[in-house]
Amino acid sequence: MAQMTAFTLLVGILYIGDVVSSKTKAWISSVFVCAVLFVIGYWTFFPENIVEIAGIPPVVATLLMYLLITNMGTLLSVKELVNQWKTIVITLSGILGIVVLLLTAGSVVFDFKTVLVAVPPLVGGVVSSLIMSEAAQTAGLTSLSVLAILIYVMQGFAGYPLTSIMLKKEGKRMLEKYRSGEWVPTHEQETSESSESDEDLPKLFKGIPKKYHTDYSRIFRLAIVATLAYYVSVWCAPFLSISPFVLCLFFGVVASSLGFLEKQPLKKANSFGFAILGLMLFIFDGLKKATPEMLEELFLPMVGIIIIGVIGMYIFSAIVGKLLGVSKEMAFAVSLTALYGFPADYIITNEVIQSLTEDEKEKEALTSHMMPPMLVAGFITVTIVSVVLAGIFSSILLSL
Repeated sequence: MAQMTAFTLLVGILYIGDVVSSKTKAWISSVFVCAVLFVIGYWTFFPENIVEIAGIPPVVATLLMYLLITNMGTLLSVKELVNQWKTIVITLSGILGIVVLLLTAGSVVFDFKTVLVAVPPLVGGVVSSLIMSEAAQTAGLTSLSVLAILIYVMQGFAGYPLTSIMLKKEGKRMLEKYRSGEWVPTHEQETSESSESDEDLPKLFKGIPKKYHTDYSRIFRLAIVATLAYYVSVWCAPFLSISPFVLCLFFGVVASSLGFLEKQPLKKANSFGFAILGLMLFIFDGLKKATPEMLEELFLPMVGIIIIGVIGMYIFSAIVGKLLGVSKEMAFAVSLTALYGFPADYIITNEVIQSLTEDEKEKEALTSHMMPPMLVAGFITVTIVSVVLAGIFSSILLSL
């Protein structure tokens, strides 16, 4: 298949996802639609390496991840990041709900080893899936090795629509409060010292003529921050394992607060859309592993484990959310990020906001309310907790 043919096909799928999401006012997520179309494509005429043919090999996707996550950090302030402690507690409670219900009720329905292999991929990304897949392979459990990958690949089919529904309910509730004057978003409570026109220039560079603030300068400064995050992760490795992507988010927050980066430098450099496009194609590339034979063999344990896990997540997150004064919809939504992580958490949240209102001020209010917890939750689950769980559960599996 020619490169431009592959690229055109894949971008066409992403566009169809957007159209369906827009038509259904985000009740059906674009990510869900795209995932279904990718599976159909792989089962019919897509070459297995179509994403790479289109020009997005893993090394490019990793680069985009560094830049995008650092860019996302600029959406938050240090104060907002500190205020997300409730999100972290709720997210951890949701993961605890998955673990508890699967190790109890799940172990009654399915074999204990099956549950052990399934839990880390269910609450995380590709790294935890690979750890459990390799552990199962080492233990001689070939089908369970495939199950670990399959759950990682298919869990989004539960997470995407559920998150969309929860965020729509939460968004409608908060819009009503905002329009009636019952709720004032944090960003509106804080007085801004700079005018709208000054926001294009980060504080540390306001003395430099505006003509020197080019697209390249913005991406250059973003790359510096992402590089620093990477090297700090490397330097910490002998003492403490910290994902460079978690540090990218944190360093983006700090760099924006200090005035080294403007808000959303990728958007201002006219590069955000293409970066998201490349990363989303790479995420869907994982669906090539979901063959019809694999689905037929492991369909029941996969569906059962996901259902039991999501029920446990909902119960625990709703209880803890209520104790912390967070709505059950928002609590469940942040917990659901464990099923897909970044960038799907950003995409789904953004398309829900766009579907709820045309007013820019209302969009900003909803973004300030829903985006920070969704981003923070996504990184807590996928990049930190799931890898820790995978290390523990793989050791238990190999000792049995």
